[in-house]
Amino acid sequence: MPTKTNPLKLNSLQLRALTIMQAYAETPNAAPEGDSGEVTINMPPPHGDHFHVGHAVVMLKDATGLVNEGVWAALQRKGLIRPLMFPTVCTLTALGLAYDTGLGGAILHRAHH
Repeated sequence: MPTKTNPLKLNSLQLRALTIMQAYAETPNAAPEGDSGEVTINMPPPHGDHFHVGHAVVMLKDATGLVNEGVWAALQRKGLIRPLMFPTVCTLTALGLAYDTGLGGAILHRAHH
């Protein structure tokens, strides 16, 4: 039986924020938390109408959930993150890292060369 899409019923703001957080977790600036499978991330401020996540670019219009306390609270309540310093630092849980948002290709823009 196929895995259910979006089993935690995250809304679009929550899905986009989690997608960006997951991308930050794959950068060299992320800090793995021992053997727990968790990763702490520190997201830099945007510049202009976009910001960089590793080798990808994210438009600010796709990242509004990153500065929304309600989004962070919902992701925390669902066990996907542990906020440390809103809106820049959080720990993604193993569940948060593994959650398939299905949005990476839509909001993480990468160069094609």
